[in-house]
Amino acid sequence: MKLYVIKIGGNVIDNSARLHQFLKDFAELEGLKILVHGGGKVATQISSSLGIEAKLVDGRRITDIETLRVVTMVYAGLINKNMVAQLQRYGNNAIGLTGADGNFIRAKKRPVKTIDYGFVGDLDENSIQAESIGKLLDASFTPVFCALTHDGDGQLLNTNADTIASALAVALAEIYETTLIYCFEKKGVLQDIDDEGSLIREIGPQRYETLKLEKIVSEGMLPKLDNAFAAIKSGVKEVIIGQADELHYLNTNATFGTMLRS
Repeated sequence: MKLYVIKIGGNVIDNSARLHQFLKDFAELEGLKILVHGGGKVATQISSSLGIEAKLVDGRRITDIETLRVVTMVYAGLINKNMVAQLQRYGNNAIGLTGADGNFIRAKKRPVKTIDYGFVGDLDENSIQAESIGKLLDASFTPVFCALTHDGDGQLLNTNADTIASALAVALAEIYETTLIYCFEKKGVLQDIDDEGSLIREIGPQRYETLKLEKIVSEGMLPKLDNAFAAIKSGVKEVIIGQADELHYLNTNATFGTMLRS
């Protein structure tokens, strides 16, 4: 049985019109599916309004206790429940979750090395409770996971949404024929980040090494591609990186974005 694990991110979350259209397209997607989301710029905006300064190192959020409170409110509350409500509007019986719900995703607090990232969770091969999530899918629910996990000792942890999506896809690939899709505002992997016409349609492992060596793809795309190829090595059928506006092409078996295969 086919399963789509779809991560929505980038500026789409901050654009209500584009997000609503994406959720409508997602709801109309046939078959089993899981949605994973981060928080866009909303967490930063609300932190600022509360007088809590967002701390970033190399683009990664430092999650102190005050920030954790904000991201819990924003990710698990405001964004997650609004997405679930929209999916219900379009006839998709969604259920909004953190990793703590149902003990579905358990993480380990990132150890302090040169930087203390605070309450940030890292995943391993035992983090995902695939059989339990499978029961939700088989009962016709669509899980909607926000970027929060837990450590099993009562502590919530902020966890990268791309990583959660990849880990879910890998774990569930043992049960379903799984496709992992990263949706954002760009057409896919671009040779020139400012030129939507420079889309790379397909990338295999050898081509990826060449693209990295020649520094053709943007540095911000590299972690997403690393996650994607790691997922493929671990049993995920294929990975698509593409524009949220084009998700509807899946219903017509048309291709969109950049396809990654082994």
